[in-house]
Amino acid sequence: MPAAAVVSPLLLSLSSSSSPFLSSSSTSFFPPSSAAVTPHAAVRTRAAVSVLRALRAEAATLPVLSFTGEKVGEVTLDLKSAPPSTARAVVHRAIITDRQNARRGTASTLTRGEVRGGGRKPYQQKKTGKARRGSQRTPLRPGGGVVFGPKPRDWSIKINRKEKRLAISTAIVSAAKDAFVVEEFEEAFASGPKTRDFVAALQRWGLDPKQKAMFFATDFDDNVRLSGRNIGSLKMLTPRTLNLYDILDARKLFFTPAAVDYLNSRYGASVSDDYYTDDEDDGEEELVEQEAEEGTTADAAPDATEEGEADSSS
Repeated sequence: MPAAAVVSPLLLSLSSSSSPFLSSSSTSFFPPSSAAVTPHAAVRTRAAVSVLRALRAEAATLPVLSFTGEKVGEVTLDLKSAPPSTARAVVHRAIITDRQNARRGTASTLTRGEVRGGGRKPYQQKKTGKARRGSQRTPLRPGGGVVFGPKPRDWSIKINRKEKRLAISTAIVSAAKDAFVVEEFEEAFASGPKTRDFVAALQRWGLDPKQKAMFFATDFDDNVRLSGRNIGSLKMLTPRTLNLYDILDARKLFFTPAAVDYLNSRYGASVSDDYYTDDEDDGEEELVEQEAEEGTTADAAPDATEEGEADSSS
């Protein structure tokens, strides 16, 4: 299924009143549908300006709830966000890229030249009263080849890393009205995983277990992860699995205090645009350096052996 067919209903659904992203009761950074159409000259002028140069910081205060559902404090979520004139375009481009890059592109059909059989002409050209036919594997017959069928291809498209991060932070800031923070509660599941207790905690936090929600934490305890994975409407994400689709698809978002600190340090307003040190990239660089050092050591060992043999022969 094309990515546009999946994303278009998703983005259109964000304009409904039940959506925490574009509802009238929430603070949204997307422009309203009734906005006046700007002249073409002004549109071209704005398009010439880089989206990443027009960033702004939006600070939101999130309540902190205990495991029992009581409010115990507040934290500040201060992230970068795109301006209202370009927010929808940035988020749309990022979600299209994610969905399209997820396509495997392995669909394949056989043409009439690739289908097995059909080498012999089924009957003579004339004197039969039938339409002329040169092969039994013509696309007009069952079992024949496929005309203009799909072939394996690469569907991946590129998006700038800064733009992708801006889309994620913009989506989170837009949903901050319906987001909250929960204290660490690993001790409540120390005895073992219990999905019933997790569902009860969601209800104490004001969440409907049948409503889609996203729980973001830097790391999950094994018992907490096992307790929440059986809830089909709940997405439990870590920094490695955080993605734009699950943010937009969720109606409620809640974080741990450590996750809020991570978001502020990763997508915060005080983070420089040149800050792009991924843990995975650092690991690859260390691995390359280690292999280079091992290669240098291996090259030096044969040289030392050859010198020793030369000294003994002399």
